[in-house]
Order: sequence, then structure tokens, then C-alpha cells
Amino acid sequence: MYGKELNERNPLRLFEHSIHGGLGRGNIGVVVARHGTGKTAFLVGIALDDAMRGRKVLHVSLDNPVDHLREFYDEIFMDLAHAAHLEDLQTERLEMERNRMIHTYAGKSFTIHKLRHSIKFLKEYAHFEPECVILEGFDFERASLEDMEAFRQLATEYNVEFWMSAVTHRGVPLDGRGIPEPVSKVAATIAVIVQMTDDHGGVHLSLLKDHDNPNVAKLTLALDPSTMLLVSSTT
Repeated sequence: MYGKELNERNPLRLFEHSIHGGLGRGNIGVVVARHGTGKTAFLVGIALDDAMRGRKVLHVSLDNPVDHLREFYDEIFMDLAHAAHLEDLQTERLEMERNRMIHTYAGKSFTIHKLRHSIKFLKEYAHFEPECVILEGFDFERASLEDMEAFRQLATEYNVEFWMSAVTHRGVPLDGRGIPEPVSKVAATIAVIVQMTDDHGGVHLSLLKDHDNPNVAKLTLALDPSTMLLVSSTT
């Protein structure tokens, strides 16, 4: 079963404590980082955390083909299993695969309407009802408030936690809360924003937005770059 050590070392546990229970269903969470920092690995970590605790996850990628993502899951799963000394790898892997679904969209074929149709199809015909939806590769440079409101409506309608990734660049303007472009322009529609940075040979995760709480916890987590598990934290 899902190891206690693995559960406790997942950075989501500290964020859940800091943001009073986590992202919550019906809400959008966004992880912001520059290219190559580990956004996909972090999102896979969220999916694995849910799937290995029996929650259904739909992972939608606009960047990577299905086979590539499956390999990514397998690699991170094995790193996690090694870190947590899991004994029954086959059972754990089957549990993960049973609770995870991967969809990809080639080129520019993705639309919010297609995503809604996919979730509806999975529920009605595959008896797969996701509790968490992960969308990576969405272009926040072109995102509008209407787009984000549609994602939030979808999250509310299907009662899911909705995680996304956003690419930012060095030196971009920040708003008064430290949220970088291009996410800052649509931040009103996002419940939780976390930022990943890669410095001093490690990966760090910081909380930028905590729902409507004006006093965001000054929490920075140091992560193992291979497993995205917690190494240390500062508050």
C-alpha cells in the first residue's frame, strides 16, 4: 500500500497544511516555472500521489505523446518506490495504472469543449470518474479570462481538482504578489499558484497564491529533482 514515508515526503502535504486543506475540488491550481525546471515531473507527482491513494486522475498533455508520458510515469514511479522502499511493486504499479488515464492532443487540436467531452465520455462509458484533472502544455501567453473561467466552470461541474502548468521566463514583470506574467493576467481565476525554481543544484517550490487569503504563507520547499519528494522546507 501507499507508504507512510512517501505520503509524508510529498510536498503536497505541506502545501495542504499551509493552504488549509489543499487545492480543493472545483478549483484551479497552476505550477509556474521556466522551461526545463520540472513542471511535468511535479504534475506527475501530483497524479501519482492521487492514483496511489485510490483517486482517479486524468492527465491531459498538449506537449507529449502517450508513450512518452507513460515512460515518465514509470520512471518517477520507480524512483518513488526506491525512495520509499515499497515492497510489492507490481501491485502498486497496477493500482497506479488502474486509477490513471492519459489523453494527448496533437498539434493545435485541443479545445475546452473536447476536454469536456472526454471527461463526460470517461464517466458514462468507461466508468472512470476523475477526481483530479491535470492539463499540461496550455499556452498561457494566449490565455484569456474567458478561457480560464471555462476551465473553472468545468472543474466545478465535474467536481475535480484542476492542475495546470505555465511557462514563464527570466526577467518577466511580476505583479504585487510576485506572480509572473503571463499567469498574473488571469490570476483572479486561479485558486492556488506555486512557482518552481532551479538554483544551487536543486529544485525549490514556493507558494505565490493561496485562494483569497491575503497573507500567503512564506513557504519554500526543497525537492529531490529525480522524485520531486520533499528534502527540506523553510517557512
